[in-house]
Amino acid sequence: MAKDVLCEVNNCTHWGSGNKCNAEAIYVVSKKGNQANNSEETDCQTFEQEV
Repeated sequence: MAKDVLCEVNNCTHWGSGNKCNAEAIYVVSKKGNQANNSEETDCQTFEQEV
């Protein structure tokens, strides 16, 4: 498992100092079913907009 997960989406609830994701778990899905050919074909479903 990755030691640090980096994220630059600073309006996410899980965004932390040093662009680190503070979520307990990360859920990434493919936009095209079960497979992706590159990062543009994926989405982070862990994102929650900070209010």
